[in-house]
This record gives sequence, C-alpha cells and structure tokens, in this order.
Amino acid sequence: NKTARPTVGVRRKGAGDVATTTFEGILGKSPQIAKARDLARKFAHTGENILITGESGTGKELLAQSIHNASARANGPFIAVNCAAIPETLLESELFGYEEGAFSGAKKSGKPGMFELAHQGTIFLDEIDSMPARLQGVLLRVLQEKEVHRIGAQSNLAVDCRVLAATNKDLHALMERNEFRPDLYYRLNIFRLKVPPLRDRQEDILLLAEHFIRKY
Repeated sequence: NKTARPTVGVRRKGAGDVATTTFEGILGKSPQIAKARDLARKFAHTGENILITGESGTGKELLAQSIHNASARANGPFIAVNCAAIPETLLESELFGYEEGAFSGAKKSGKPGMFELAHQGTIFLDEIDSMPARLQGVLLRVLQEKEVHRIGAQSNLAVDCRVLAATNKDLHALMERNEFRPDLYYRLNIFRLKVPPLRDRQEDILLLAEHFIRKY
C-alpha cells in the first residue's frame, strides 16, 4: 500500500525554505577552517549523509547551508530542524507529519512533516543528540526505507532528501550509555565534518572582526 510522494503543500525554494550561505561566505584563512571548507566542498558533491560536529556557535548550520547550495539539490528546499527546541511530544508530528484526526487538535487537512517538505532537497537535523530513543528508531527506518509514515496514516509516503545532522556532543559516549543508537549513528556518519572553534583558528579573529565592523 505504498503511494507516490504527493506534491500538494510542498514548499519549494523561494517560499521560505532557503539556504542563504555559500562557501564563499565561510570566512577564514587559517588551515583549520580551510580544511573544513575544502572537505565540505568535496562532500557536497557526493549526495551522501553527513554528520557535522563542533561546539556551539562554530557555524555548523552555515556549513550545512553551503553544502546544500553546492550540491545537486541546490534548487530544492533546505529544511532546518533543531531537535532540542521542539518538545518531545511534538517532534514526531513535526518531522513526519500527521493525517486528519490523528490526535486531538490536529488540523482537519492534516500536516506534512519536515521530511516531506524537504523532498528533493536537504533536511538539516541540528542537535541530533537530543532526539528521544523511540524517534531515533523511526528516523532510522526513514533513512533505510526512504519513506515516512504520517501519524494516523494507512500507507507510507516516498521521500527523497539528503540528511545533514549536527551535534556538539560526543556521540560515542552517548552510545556507550545507550542514549544514542549505533545503527543510526552509522547511517548519519557516512561522512564526518568537524568544525573548529575560534580558539583553534585565532589568526581569523581580526578578519572576522573587520567583517562584522563593516556589516554592522
């Protein structure tokens, strides 16, 4: 009972789901940021899932946007989801959508999830370490089957989107504590990109300061 992916209600580039940053906007001349930028450029052309690691504030989403814009999916949507900012009770419906009458308060027309909205584009899952264990299993199935199951639906929907995930945590430590699924980790970590903190690229501080002075 698999159905083709619908196009009704799907937003395309230009309707709000746009990645605005390119690699030219990733400032810095230090070897550390140059290496991260060069690797990201190479990864962009592969089409594979990427795990982006780095401390808070290092610019993980900027690199994710740049990867999308340099990829074959650049004309598709870029959907960014902060997994830590959405309450656990809402995260499943936000990611995978729901059908009419699926639960109390559901819209009469139902609602497409973020994966549906990212069809033929890229979905960026920030703070992936915050995803609850049950939803990690659901996400794993989506990555394996290339399908989503809306809450309350009778059939699955095919989705075609690239997944970029980001974390500022040590996922290996989380796996050892059974807080993150190893099989999901290996699905997301096809390529890994580490974003260096500014303290490790101090030669870029003056360059960035001058940029922000001109900007503001």
